Amino acid sequence: QVQLVESGGGLVLAGGSLRLSCAASGRAIGTYAMGWFRQAPGKDREFVAAINRIGNAKYYADSVKGRFTISRDNAKNTVYLQMNSLQPEDTAVYYCAAGVVVTTNEKYDYWGQGTQVTVSS
Repeated sequence: QVQLVESGGGLVLAGGSLRLSCAASGRAIGTYAMGWFRQAPGKDREFVAAINRIGNAKYYADSVKGRFTISRDNAKNTVYLQMNSLQPEDTAVYYCAAGVVVTTNEKYDYWGQGTQVTVSS
C-alpha cells in the first residue's frame, strides 16, 4: 500500500511558476511508475506527465510539453512537477498517482488527494 500526498499548489499569476511535490509513504516509490493528472472544474481528469521507475523515460501531454517537467527523487520518496509559464487554462486540481506500469491513461493503482492550482490572468 502506498499513500501519496501532494503539496505545492496555490494561486499564481499567468506566466508564473509552481513546483508540485508528491510525497509517498508506505512503500518505496522506486518500485512504481509515477504520473501527474489534473481535473479542471466541469471537465474530466486528464493526463499531464508520467515518469518511469528510474526516471529515464518521461511523457507529457501536448498541452504542457516544454513548460512542465516531471522528475523524481527515489531516495526522498518524492516526485515533482515543475510548472513554468503557467496559463489560466492550467487551473485545476492536480493529482499524483503510482502504478506498476508507466502510462498516459488512468490505470494507476494509487492516487493522492490532489492539490489546487489556480492561475489568474
